[in-house]
Amino acid sequence: MFSPELKKLSREIGTLLLAKKQVLILAESCTGGLISALITDTAGSSAWFDSSLITYSNEAKQDLLNVQQSSLDQYGAVSEQVAMEMAIGALQQGRATIAASVTGIAGPEGGSSAKPVGTVCFAWTSEDLPSKSRTYLFKGNREQIREQSAIALLLELQEILN
Repeated sequence: MFSPELKKLSREIGTLLLAKKQVLILAESCTGGLISALITDTAGSSAWFDSSLITYSNEAKQDLLNVQQSSLDQYGAVSEQVAMEMAIGALQQGRATIAASVTGIAGPEGGSSAKPVGTVCFAWTSEDLPSKSRTYLFKGNREQIREQSAIALLLELQEILN
């Protein structure tokens, strides 16, 4: 199901999290649990992965992650502001020490001139590492955009941990 490269990246993330004594929680929207599936496909991930919240709807983002209605109204669900609120909300949910989130437009519909299909926003936050957010514009079909999103989230997490 997952490429050897993705599996290797997940193992490397796990090694870094263990070395830094960090435990990860995710908040996923457009990836729908893809990143969590990759991580839990990695043997031993229970030592460094706490949980994931798949918050596809705006209501779920509000109910489960405490994303503010005002942020959704002002910035939209696909925004760095909402991605950061998702990550912060996730960190407050479990026993994790570092959180990452992803929200975006995987297509084929849903894009606009301001936020075309492939626009994906990410955030990373931690108890003791700097918070960061970032937006990417990916190309390809729905599956490709979701896979690129998983890779981007994990590569940035790897950089943060290094």
